[in-house]
Amino acid sequence: MGTHHAYMVECAAEAARVARGVRPEQLGDPTPCADFDVRALVNHWVLYSGYGLEKRALREDLPEEWTARDFTAEPDWAGRYAAQLDRAVAAWADPLVWEGDIPLGDQKVPAATIAGLVIKEMAVHGWDVATATGQEFGVSEAVGEFLLGVVEENAEMYRRYGGFAEPVDPPAGAPAFARALALSGRDPR
Repeated sequence: MGTHHAYMVECAAEAARVARGVRPEQLGDPTPCADFDVRALVNHWVLYSGYGLEKRALREDLPEEWTARDFTAEPDWAGRYAAQLDRAVAAWADPLVWEGDIPLGDQKVPAATIAGLVIKEMAVHGWDVATATGQEFGVSEAVGEFLLGVVEENAEMYRRYGGFAEPVDPPAGAPAFARALALSGRDPR
């Protein structure tokens, strides 16, 4: 569990803040993710970083019908997302949740690895949403270093499945989070 849970708490708070800053008229706007407008990206983000994070802790599958759910059509979707993030983070507060493996497709993956991947989803897509809506997504340097490590370890897998574009050069002297974004194919400038 260690510092990973603290990183999760920090990213969840920032994700909730950014979600509350999305205005309804921005939902059709483009995002750094070429295949998603803001609405589609937010729905992906809410599903996997909010509900998915909790379901992984509980060792439960996401209901298939949730993949087509438009969370942004629900009243106060951002407040609901913030509450869901709180539940997800609380589920991971139990040290026992970090032990053992979690099913992922046809394999089992260590719980700490799954948590890292979802924290990365929360932060990187949080940055995507923030960028698309004129906001910033900020993390501490410690969280940035953690995210950079997760991206470095998994970048090729994400590229294979279309989740990351080819890496871009980060700005000179860029902090760790900007380097993680660049490695994931996002331009942090």
